[in-house]
Amino acid sequence: MSASALLVDSHCHIDFPELSQGVAAVVDNMAQHRIGHALCVSVNLEDFPRVLAVAERFPNVFASVGVHPDATDSAEPTAAQLVALADHPKIVAIGETGLDYYRHPELAPIQQARFRAHIQAANTTGKPLIIHTREAANDTIRLLREEHAEMARGVMHCFTETWEVAQAALDLGFYISFSGILTFKSAAAIREVASRVPMDRLLVETDSPYLAPVPYRGRTNEPALVRFVADEVARIRGMALDDVIEQTTSNFFELFSHAKR
Repeated sequence: MSASALLVDSHCHIDFPELSQGVAAVVDNMAQHRIGHALCVSVNLEDFPRVLAVAERFPNVFASVGVHPDATDSAEPTAAQLVALADHPKIVAIGETGLDYYRHPELAPIQQARFRAHIQAANTTGKPLIIHTREAANDTIRLLREEHAEMARGVMHCFTETWEVAQAALDLGFYISFSGILTFKSAAAIREVASRVPMDRLLVETDSPYLAPVPYRGRTNEPALVRFVADEVARIRGMALDDVIEQTTSNFFELFSHAKR
């Protein structure tokens, strides 16, 4: 890796208990591994102040505001409330939002209403969406289309869907982000998608503290390990690692245009 090449972890949860007690060390370790920036992602309103506090503490950490589709005991956000909370210079995105029918299929109507509120907030603020989808791809794409999410755009984070889902998201102006799952032996289908996504729409992430990449699989993940995801993208696509770093970092700041280097 060249001395000037700096990666971005486009999705992490360094406010979570697994990392929060040592968050200063986590951010320092980013620097030691030439990770320039990270986006700390909100999953509910109750813990949003904690997410924002991390971003305010560290100049190279950004934050989002949103309620995860799996959040069953969180206050339901209105679009207006999300817009108000997003009115802060360190808040660069709306989410994590979307649909997850794997854990809570019975909550599909509630999840869909919540998802619509997030899309409306993104369109109002001009801050892009961070999308989580699991066993709900058809409804996820349908709601993005119905609510005109192409106005705000966004990213399909921790992508594990088919090429057809990726193509539908790309057609809406969305980006596709790959996590440490890309390095797992069982992830051949995801690697095939990663080989086809246009390089100017591709992001890398950790989703830490989860999904540590090989050779750290099973351990607590952190933003410093996003390098291994970029390594795998380079291997899959036959590219130099520095070129992957340069492109994915450029992609991050193009999509999250409110994020300042």
